[in-house]
Amino acid sequence: MNASAAHLRWVRELADKTLCEAGVDTGTSANVQLVASELIGNSVRACGDHVPLVVEVDAEEDGVSVKVHDPEPELLPSRRPVALDDEEAESGRGLGLVDILAPGWQVLSTPVGKQIVCSLPYDEGDGRV
Repeated sequence: MNASAAHLRWVRELADKTLCEAGVDTGTSANVQLVASELIGNSVRACGDHVPLVVEVDAEEDGVSVKVHDPEPELLPSRRPVALDDEEAESGRGLGLVDILAPGWQVLSTPVGKQIVCSLPYDEGDGRV
């Protein structure tokens, strides 16, 4: 995809439909959409509008895998020390949310850029139906 607001909506809808068809409940699907949106947004901020991205969302045995690949190997996401409940902060909360929803996410270098890889575990009682 080329990153844009319209394509982001499309990715979110496609992820929801695909996860629903795989038997993933709506709570986990909503979390996946939030994480994918944040990672795609970070790629756009790092690389610019209409950057070519590859987005993968896979329902696996123990959770949902989300991968976002962009062509900019040098501009890496960084965790900022912003509290999620900081009323003064205008930005910087996104990766904090990713940390909560997809602990252990990582950045992998690739021959044509970088890939952000994370896994969202199924919530107890909110996993695959």
